[in-house]
Amino acid sequence: MNEGDDDPEFSRLVGERLRAIRKQKKLSLQDVEDQSGGGFKSSVVGAYERGERAVSLPRLRGLADFYRVPVASLLPFDASTAGVDGVDGGRPKLAIDLVRLAALDGVAFEMLRRFLAMIQVQRGDFNGKVLTVRAHDVRAIAAMLDVPVDQVAGRLDELGLVFRSS
Repeated sequence: MNEGDDDPEFSRLVGERLRAIRKQKKLSLQDVEDQSGGGFKSSVVGAYERGERAVSLPRLRGLADFYRVPVASLLPFDASTAGVDGVDGGRPKLAIDLVRLAALDGVAFEMLRRFLAMIQVQRGDFNGKVLTVRAHDVRAIAAMLDVPVDQVAGRLDELGLVFRSS
C-alpha cells in the first residue's frame, strides 16, 4: 500500500473505537454536534464511526480533546497484547466498583485507584463507574491488598468493592 492510500480496515477499526468512546460517554451523534458547537457534524462523525470516511490526525486529536480521552485510546490496538475480554480461559470476571473505591482512604486504595486508572487508559475504558479486571490484573491487586491471589475477590467483596448490578 502506498503512503497516500487509505486503509479501509484501519478506518473501520478507528471508527469502532470512536463509537465505543462516544457510547461510553452516553452521547448520541447529535449530542456530539450540539456540544461541539457544530465543530463535529453528526453525519461526518457517523461516517468516521462506520469506517466510510478516514479521519485526519488533526480531527482525531480534536475528537480526543472533545471526549477528554488520550488520542491513543481512539486508535485500534493489538488484541493479542491488550488482554481483550475472553482471554482468561472462561474464568468469571471480577467487576470493581470505581465509585465506591474513590470514597476509600489509604495507601493501598490509592495504589489500587492508580493501577485501575492505568488499565482504563490501556483499554480505552472511560465510563468511570465499573472496571472488570482480568486474571493477570488480579495478581497485582493481591499484592496491593496483601492477600493471596485466590482471596482477592473475597477481600474486595468485604470492602464493598465488587460491583453488583441492580
